Amino acid sequence: MEEKDEQSQKIDQEEEKKREIDLNTLFPKKGYDLNHLFPDEGTKKLLYELRRNKRDIERFIKSLHVEEE
Repeated sequence: MEEKDEQSQKIDQEEEKKREIDLNTLFPKKGYDLNHLFPDEGTKKLLYELRRNKRDIERFIKSLHVEEE
C-alpha cells in the first residue's frame, strides 16, 4: 500500500516539473529575467493564470464585437 503512495507521489512530482512555468517565455518582450525576479512557484502560477485570464477576456470581447457587426 505504501509503495503505491510513494509511486503516485513520484509521478505527481515529475508532472509538476513538466508543468514548471517559464515566465520568460510567457512574457517574451521583457528585457530582464523574470524567473529570477519571481522565483516563487506560487507567484509564477499567479502570473500564468493572470495571463490566461486576460487572453480569455480578450477573446470574449472580440466575440462580442463580431456579434455587433
